[in-house]
Amino acid sequence: MKMLMAIVQPKDATKVQTGLAKAKIGATKLQSTGGFLREGNTTFMIVVDDERVDEALAVIKENAQTREQFVAPSAYIDNAANSVPMNVQVGGATVFVLPVDQFIHF
Repeated sequence: MKMLMAIVQPKDATKVQTGLAKAKIGATKLQSTGGFLREGNTTFMIVVDDERVDEALAVIKENAQTREQFVAPSAYIDNAANSVPMNVQVGGATVFVLPVDQFIHF
């Protein structure tokens, strides 16, 4: 059994949640904040049997798309008031796959 912790942008969260539900993969959805751009994210905690890890990853990959976005440097660098906005890649998903010793539901 594995836990997948998938961090996605809010723009992709509904698509990921819908895709997981269609695949009958349960998930807990949490609001989170990223460190680099200091913007909100959505974190999904997903527990699946080992045989379903690839299926869950495919659903996440299919529904969390990368995109480019202009960001003011002051949003991520202190004292950057006179800097020019930068084009950065955002979106997609960051997924951690962790072993689960026990899964208990009361």
